[in-house]
Amino acid sequence: MADLDQTGGGTDTLDRELEELITRELVEDGDHERFSHYAPKNKIMESALTGKPVLALCGKLWVPGRDPQKFPVCPTCKEIYEKLA
Repeated sequence: MADLDQTGGGTDTLDRELEELITRELVEDGDHERFSHYAPKNKIMESALTGKPVLALCGKLWVPGRDPQKFPVCPTCKEIYEKLA
């Protein structure tokens, strides 16, 4: 007979693991690594604190982590930004 008093790792662990898996699948591989993207500053700051991906103006989902000064601006982000100004 099973001991009902023993519990497993809990749902917090499962939720965190599921969120990490989904995040890895949503973050696209490709040219986003070669460009600096435009996104709302508050979302970039939030990402710095939480590690959650940010949605750029061009639609790329990425986790900011590199010096944006070292990369050219994404042409799609730039075009969209200029249309908004």
